[in-house]
Amino acid sequence: MRMNLTSQITLNHVNVKYYKPKNAFEQSVLTRLEKIPTYIYENADEASCLIAKEIAETIRLKQKQGKRCVMVLTGGATPRQLYAELVRLYQEEGLSFSNVTVFNLYEFYPLEKNPIYSNLKALHEMLLNHVDIDPQQVYSPSGTLSQNDIFSFCEAYEQKIQESGGIDICLLGIGRLGNVAFNEPGSRINSTTRLILLDNDSRAEAARSFGNNPPLSSITMGMHTILSSRKIYLMAWGEDKARMIKACVEGAITDTIPASFLQNHNNTRVVIDLSAATYLTRIHHPWLVTSCEWTDKLIRSAIVWLCQTTGKPILKLTNKDYNENGLSELLAIYGSAYNVNIKIFNDLQHTITGWPGGKPNADDTYRPERALPYPKRVLVFSPHPDDDVISMGGTIRRLVQQGHEVHVAYETSGNIAVNDEEVTRYLHFINGFNQLFNAAKDEVIKQKYQEIKQFILNKKDGDIDSRDILTIKGLIRRGEARTACAFNNIPHSRVHFLDLPFYETGRIQKNPLGEKDVETVRKLLQEVQPHQIFVAGDLADPHGTHRVCTNAVLAAIDLEKEAQAPWLNDCRIWMYRGAWAEWEIEDIEMTVPISPEELRAKRNAILRHQSQMESAPFLGNDERLFWQRSEDRNRNTASIYDKLGLACYEAMEAFVEYIPIEH
Repeated sequence: MRMNLTSQITLNHVNVKYYKPKNAFEQSVLTRLEKIPTYIYENADEASCLIAKEIAETIRLKQKQGKRCVMVLTGGATPRQLYAELVRLYQEEGLSFSNVTVFNLYEFYPLEKNPIYSNLKALHEMLLNHVDIDPQQVYSPSGTLSQNDIFSFCEAYEQKIQESGGIDICLLGIGRLGNVAFNEPGSRINSTTRLILLDNDSRAEAARSFGNNPPLSSITMGMHTILSSRKIYLMAWGEDKARMIKACVEGAITDTIPASFLQNHNNTRVVIDLSAATYLTRIHHPWLVTSCEWTDKLIRSAIVWLCQTTGKPILKLTNKDYNENGLSELLAIYGSAYNVNIKIFNDLQHTITGWPGGKPNADDTYRPERALPYPKRVLVFSPHPDDDVISMGGTIRRLVQQGHEVHVAYETSGNIAVNDEEVTRYLHFINGFNQLFNAAKDEVIKQKYQEIKQFILNKKDGDIDSRDILTIKGLIRRGEARTACAFNNIPHSRVHFLDLPFYETGRIQKNPLGEKDVETVRKLLQEVQPHQIFVAGDLADPHGTHRVCTNAVLAAIDLEKEAQAPWLNDCRIWMYRGAWAEWEIEDIEMTVPISPEELRAKRNAILRHQSQMESAPFLGNDERLFWQRSEDRNRNTASIYDKLGLACYEAMEAFVEYIPIEH
């Protein structure tokens, strides 16, 4: 069962020559804007295996020399596949870690004596517990130090690294703000191991493991310590890391992006997958560094970029604009700017449709969706019980109005995003209801009411909700989802609550996706047999649930494809965004115009999710509420289409088609 298919989603088919050059000359041409050697692989598994192989070679070489191999290990999700491969090499190919010394890159502070999570604990669970490393050769900052001892400990930690012979290999990830370890913006290049106060983004990231009360600080290796390593690997997977990778690799050295300091190191390798490479020039704008093999998608990308560079709409671009911006190849192929302009103008015009389910009895040659069958069975997968209306509420409403059979499947309960105050408010209602209608004689209800009320009163930051409270919070979100669906005229019989097991931990940190999750989704697919599927494409969401939920859907589709399910032959799969980002214009394959009245109706559907209006977690640094973000993104998409010289609408929702990956 393939459970990580989102890692293989690439919005454009990237020509292999852009990331796997044939020789050193091609490499130098393609990477001339890159200031750190950068290696791009098709997926994280392939990249992790190659890094693991090189690490194994270094360990074995040190063993032959009778020396220890000193490694700095990072935590988080990025190195998970790498550590799994190292464990496999130990178990199946005899790689010994008996000569390895490990230093933990960072540790959270302060921590309890037996914390629910720590970076060292994660390293043990992913790697150290599964290999033959000497426990006495594992060193880590302590999250339980007294404040008076921190400074002397940090000095001793630096000294211990020197006594061990210095760092041979340092493994790093990159944070959302361009930080490595917890060297956050403003960190100095000569910084050493120290205590650092975490900013809001880092605390929000830590909350995925610690819950609502993440540590305030971290003891982290400094940039000087990291740069003293003989070899450094900076790893990044996924689209959410793409912009920071570009800034780190191609941008200026600056303390606002500490990862850029790695440009000063003469043996750093940046190892990324295609998604993380999205914004590197050789992938995003290859015409600026090499001769291109022009596909329709690449031409569209180039012309949209040219319009944005020159500030002109498509049909006003001239031969001079093409020649001055590295696109003279297109003039040679098409003869003139006019010919290219018309082609791309029509291409983008054909993405616009007021009939997202296809227009019956109409020529669909240039429409993004088929006219038939009509009406269609449409299945919208929503990771949380509001992502559907936030991301594609206007499209859902239009599909219903145009006569299609619309189903909405809420993949998780979303219960951890409900504030305790909401539970208290509902408890007061239930208590009052019982008293009003003389149902208070029911001792079971009275006892449960008191239990829950007392739990909330005694609850401390970081405590996990009881199962009863999680159930109530789930019921609150179910009720809101049903109300929003009713507002959009979707009957309750077509509203499905999957409650995928991976989510139900009571914490922000979830379990890995499992077969039960996939089978739950697959069962619904077999029941509905949809002609259209809409699935979340927000793969950069900060809590990770969207990606896991989309992996569950894609894995279920993959199993149905392998089983040659007949319904898949007449089904199209569309990916939406909206909660965290929007599709780039050049990637959009279907966009649905929204009138001012429809945008207002979409807002009203979002507002039905009352528990998420003011107190929802994961808002990040963006202070706008979800309905505000959604409207701004939809209006911005319409504005870009307008600036390109296409039709001007109030707002637009955009989609990209997903083609199931062949076995």
